[in-house]
Amino acid sequence: MTQQPSDQARPTPFSRPGAVDLSGLQPGPASAGGPGVSGAYTVQVDEQNFQSVLEGSMNAAVLLAFYSASRSPESARLADDLQALSNEFEGRFLLGRVDVDAHPQIAQAVQVPSVPYVFLVAQGRPMPLLQAAAPIDDLRTAITQVLQQLATSGFAGRHQPRAGEVDAETGEETLDPRYAPAQDALERGDIDAAVAEYQKLVDANPADAEAAAGLAMAQVLQRTAGVDLNAARAAAAANPDDVDAQTMVADLDLLGGHVDDAFNRLIELVRRSADADRDRARTHLIDLFGAVGNADPRVQRARRDLASALF
Repeated sequence: MTQQPSDQARPTPFSRPGAVDLSGLQPGPASAGGPGVSGAYTVQVDEQNFQSVLEGSMNAAVLLAFYSASRSPESARLADDLQALSNEFEGRFLLGRVDVDAHPQIAQAVQVPSVPYVFLVAQGRPMPLLQAAAPIDDLRTAITQVLQQLATSGFAGRHQPRAGEVDAETGEETLDPRYAPAQDALERGDIDAAVAEYQKLVDANPADAEAAAGLAMAQVLQRTAGVDLNAARAAAAANPDDVDAQTMVADLDLLGGHVDDAFNRLIELVRRSADADRDRARTHLIDLFGAVGNADPRVQRARRDLASALF
């Protein structure tokens, strides 16, 4: 890979098509010497997670920064600056750092001509962005402009913060300390405290999808605490149009891993109810979507079914 000059003062856009051919990639071990994730919106990319990182671009922008610390120190500094900006933009883009020395197959699949090299992916479509280092203020301006252009076309999603960091020695993910109080509460069985902790996180950052999902699931646990499953099912069978009875069984189904059953139960309730009952069933279903996660294909399918039931 030939190193390009990188002493230009401003980002250099370029228009070479960024076709990404993944057919030759085989999952391999993660880089032993590369840095781990050290930001809420940054991931170290390898052959194992490359596809999932790209798939994340279906909901919000992904930036991939290709660098070589040994051959192009400025490319590593660029990746560091982009990592800082990924936190500053609070999820408007996810940064994927790609060490081309540790993972040359990825660089070959993306046809990287040199480092530094940065491209943006939106809804699976790669768009070359930079092939030269630049001051962080210029990077901020360039990214802002690109994200504004995407927003005008209706693409303005946000990534949820990464759940934790990767330990450089063990390669295992550690818990993000922001979620530790809620997780500790769940482990000791204090569901009310877990709900309160997740609510604090959501109030502080409504865009924190992971905290919102944790809150929604904790609320399911809170609603179902002490409920007898058989009695709840009998009540729902005897009262098919009772919103409280049906939502309770939907909660229990969700906790039992019967996600589609939970969704279908409430979609059918929405379909045959009206007015306040219909709105309560719809709102409860949307809460369950949040508990499962909006990127889950079961949620996406149920959203389409809900739209059909409503209209």
